[in-house]
Amino acid sequence: MHSSDSRRLFLQALASLVAVPVLAPACSRSQSPEGDGRSSAASPAGSAPAASPAGTAPAAPAQGTPAAPAAKVKLALNWVPEPEFGGFYEARESGAFAKEGLDVEILGGGAGVPVVQMVAGGQVDFGISGADEVLTARARGADVLPLLAVFQTSPQSIMTHETRGAKGIADVLKSGTLAIEPGLPYAAYLKKKYGFDKVKVVPYDGGVARFVADKDFSQQCFITAEPIAARRKGSDPATFLVASEGFNPYVVVVITRAALWKENPERVRAFARATREGWRTYLHDPTRANGIMAKLNTSMDAETFIAAAEAQRPLIETPEAKEKGLGVMTRERWETLAKQLVDLGVLQKAPTIDDLLVAAL
Repeated sequence: MHSSDSRRLFLQALASLVAVPVLAPACSRSQSPEGDGRSSAASPAGSAPAASPAGTAPAAPAQGTPAAPAAKVKLALNWVPEPEFGGFYEARESGAFAKEGLDVEILGGGAGVPVVQMVAGGQVDFGISGADEVLTARARGADVLPLLAVFQTSPQSIMTHETRGAKGIADVLKSGTLAIEPGLPYAAYLKKKYGFDKVKVVPYDGGVARFVADKDFSQQCFITAEPIAARRKGSDPATFLVASEGFNPYVVVVITRAALWKENPERVRAFARATREGWRTYLHDPTRANGIMAKLNTSMDAETFIAAAEAQRPLIETPEAKEKGLGVMTRERWETLAKQLVDLGVLQKAPTIDDLLVAAL
């Protein structure tokens, strides 16, 4: 996702959110990053490749000339298979990766999986991170570069009860109880902007049970997760995006190591092209990829896969993404975030953005 830490406690406890296990909307973040046993070369028979943008598919080999073997690459997710990664699975299942000459193994993530370090150290070729994590890693000397950002709007939100009548986060912070991890950048941003002196701040416990039971209780959430769980338990969640308050880091950012970009830029470009194609197909119809991910993530039922995919669509297909292309990143957004992280004391000094975006595709 992004700062995945803000979701870990919640998602580790999701199996207990509903009375019937089949209704659990997500799975534990305690899983280890292990391969799903498949690669883009193992797409199921009958999976028709999605149409490739003009000029992006490699030329077909001459008749009688053996095709070059696909390049084996690894993609490390920062969480388990769920809709926020749907486009990557679709790129594999549809043949988009294969058309670009790539045989992609997708590694599922879990709590504490060091994706940035795995990419920087060369254990994997590509990884998923959040923009704030990328900037922090770069400031510490990590050899990573962002390529594209799937989520243009961060799904990080504050969830309260509809009956409270709040019009925004400022209203939520005027009274009641708020469960939040205060050490995260977005929480520090909200505290600096509004103050937490009128609300009782308690630790975020990773579930929605207290929210459902207490009408004066609010909590951090991802708009694609906790609200779905609370609603399915009969509660009345109202959500407010932190992005609307001015703190909006890119989420599900595809990263690679700078060394790979220098050594094989075409492979990196090919991965980015196939990723965009996969996401276009997934947004049009998530059925195939959801079915594959559901087999890998059995704690999340089909109904929740559908609901989460629909909830995230406007965060991915923003007006800017529709105009400039899925995954678009701007220098201005990165500069703004870097300045905010310095202002919040997360970074001592903002990295040079032009150096950061040399591989932005």
